[in-house]
Amino acid sequence: MLSFFKKFKKKSRPRCAALVAAAGSSSRMGGVNKLLQSLDGMPVLARTLTALQRAELVDEIIIATREEDLVEISHLCHTYGITKCTKVVRGGESRVHSVLLAAMEASADTDLLAVQDGARPLVTPELIDRVITAAVRCAAAAPAVPVKDTVKTVKDGGAVEETLDRDTLRAVQTPQVFSADLLKAALQSAVENNLPITDDCSAVERLGKVVFLVEGDEENLKITTPTDLILAEALLRAREEGV
Repeated sequence: MLSFFKKFKKKSRPRCAALVAAAGSSSRMGGVNKLLQSLDGMPVLARTLTALQRAELVDEIIIATREEDLVEISHLCHTYGITKCTKVVRGGESRVHSVLLAAMEASADTDLLAVQDGARPLVTPELIDRVITAAVRCAAAAPAVPVKDTVKTVKDGGAVEETLDRDTLRAVQTPQVFSADLLKAALQSAVENNLPITDDCSAVERLGKVVFLVEGDEENLKITTPTDLILAEALLRAREEGV
């Protein structure tokens, strides 16, 4: 771990590439690509990319998407002035595989990799920079918010097995930021072992590494269903009105 910090001691700051996971099937959106849906007059993915574009500590953006969307998303980057986007690549068979493919395309001098869900359009440049700053200190960081609901584990058939202590639970968001070598090793291991991992922190934790959580943002929601789009629209209007 010490070598990670030594790598950029002489730099003004480490170089960070953002890897955007945008290759999902949008299965819970009724058959439409949620990333291309309009959110207050702008595609969901364009809002996510704009936040990364404006983040001071992001140097490069690489997008992993479905093969049929490569041209459209490349055009979207041009339309919305996402000049930090250096590559739009074909995603893999799973989210982990897609992120790994994007990671392998990052510039050779990249120190940190920030994995961002394409479907989190309300993420702010300030949150992105805050998590990257934390990762400089600890090599693995992610934003999280306290869980509001009571969470239970259940058995087959729906019987409650255990009620978890809400005070110890956190809902993890993106971006999740790691040293480049650490994340690549974690993702490669997950792919080789065909593990059903949906969270990059989990892949890193499997290697015995500690991930540190920083304060997230309640508004940094992930668009999964049509209801989420309605909520995101309301939050954007509230931002514009200064509520």
